[in-house]
Parts: sequence; structure tokens; C-alpha cells
Amino acid sequence: MTTASASASGPVPGHGGRGASGPATVTATDLSLRFGGTRALDGVSLRLSHGVTGLLGPNGAGKTTLLRVLATAVPPDGGRFTALGHDPGTPSGRLALRRTLGYLPQNPGFHPDFTAFDFVDYVAILKELTDRTARLGEVRRVLEAVDLSEVRGKRLKRLSGGMRQRVALAAALVGDPGFLVLDEPTVGLDPEQRMRFRELIAQAGEGRTVLLSTHQTEDVAMLCHRVVVLARGRVRFEGAPAELTARAAGRVWSSAERDPNALAGWRTGMGAFRNVGDPPKGADLVEPTLEDGYLLVLDGDDAAVGA
Repeated sequence: MTTASASASGPVPGHGGRGASGPATVTATDLSLRFGGTRALDGVSLRLSHGVTGLLGPNGAGKTTLLRVLATAVPPDGGRFTALGHDPGTPSGRLALRRTLGYLPQNPGFHPDFTAFDFVDYVAILKELTDRTARLGEVRRVLEAVDLSEVRGKRLKRLSGGMRQRVALAAALVGDPGFLVLDEPTVGLDPEQRMRFRELIAQAGEGRTVLLSTHQTEDVAMLCHRVVVLARGRVRFEGAPAELTARAAGRVWSSAERDPNALAGWRTGMGAFRNVGDPPKGADLVEPTLEDGYLLVLDGDDAAVGA
């Protein structure tokens, strides 16, 4: 987990940043990165502000690569970005950004014999919290913030998957970072754990910029004031979740049988089929969801970036 200590921004009202507005805190322009013959990022441009922004995309879309670039773990081949006023294209700017950055990668790399407290303390040392008394107080604070104070002395190998994810989030929150990068933090969690984690992410989005990569459209609908859809290394949509849902207006319908011309269709628990695509004349239209809009954007019908 390669991050550094941080300073906090002022509080922003709103649950998880929903409805948050204001100037861009992170701006990326034409980011590109190639691994061998694969173009992982292909001219990615985006703007983030205070609150939680969801990053959606299929496997291989370039989400993790983009997050690693924004977390300064790997430099891009082309393009540039600034975050919280810092330009990581320079050594001094990169160091300054790392000091106000929190990063939760897909695989945090736990040492199984560390206790929860030991692991977060280790990360705090990496984040340059050199005063021991202040550092230990900060470790206690972030463990309490993720509701792990009672198990802080337990070894990581004894904790559940959900608890280990909360330990990783606590480590990312050390130093109260202004920019928080979360890569698939709810993957593998059961529904109860996922709901608890959503609450923590929502709290983290108050007063800072959070970029959340996920496969769960429910996470985006519940948490995010903005959403970015990435496919084949390019941004296919950027806008509010309601705007993404609106892309499917008039394109979702119910029928007794699956429509063979539908882009996607499945039998619901009520027995009828829910179809997404181009409905036939006189179709029984139903209210679209964010997932419907996401499917249509991936299909390429709405390749232009949203407002």
C-alpha cells in the first residue's frame, strides 16, 4: 500500500458527497499507458470534485490501471493530471501528492501475522508519521472510524474478509487524506458487509475526493454523485448517475418471453422478462435503472462522453 501522510480538506455537507459540487480537485487530460501490445489507457480525460465518484467498467477496461496512475504507483506514457493542486509529473509534486493521498489497492498485501493495529501502524510509519505518540493516536482513531477498536489486537489471519477490508480502509485513511483511491473495496463481501462498507465510504466522501472502482452498479447508485464508465481504456460516459440511468429511458420493456432482438433480457422473480435494447412498437415500457444505462453505454450506442 504505497501512500503518504495527508492533510484534510474542509467538510462538505451531504451523505457520501451526493449532490456535492464545486471546483475540480483532480483533473486528468489524455492519459495513455501501454503494456506491450496492449493499450490499457487510451486518452483518458476526467474531472473529479469533492464527494464519491464511481468508476464502472468490465474486466480489462483499464480501471485498475487508471487508479494506479492516479495513485502515483505507475507513471503514464502520455498525458498529465493534477490532484489537489499538485503535479505528480515532477518529483516535488509527486511527493506532495503522496502526502495527501490514501490508496486502497485490490490486494493490500497483508502480512498474516500482523495484528490489525500493527499493520495500520506500519502504514502510518510509511506515511511519515514519525512522532510515536501522535502516530499511535492516529492509528487508534482510524481503527475506531472503521469500527475495529475491539479487534485491533487480533492477527489479520484471524479476521474475516470484511474485517480485513476495513483494516485496509483504515490504513488508507491514516493522515486524513484529501484524495482517496479505492480499487474494488466491496468485492467478495457478503451483503451485510457490503452495506457496512458503503456506510464507511459515504463517511469518507464527506470533505474529500473519493474515486471508487467497482463492478457493483448498486454501489454507484447508493453512494456516488458522479460516475465514469471506462471501456477498452477510454471514457465512454462521465456524468451524474441519474444521467446514466436516463440513457435507458424508453429502452427497457417487459414481455412474456425474452425478446430475441434485445441486447439483454432475463426472467424476473415475477415471471416476466425484462428486456434492454430497442423495444418493438407498443412494448410495455418499464422504469430504467442505472445498470440498464450502463449496459447500453457498453454496447456502444452512447459512446460519447456525458455532460
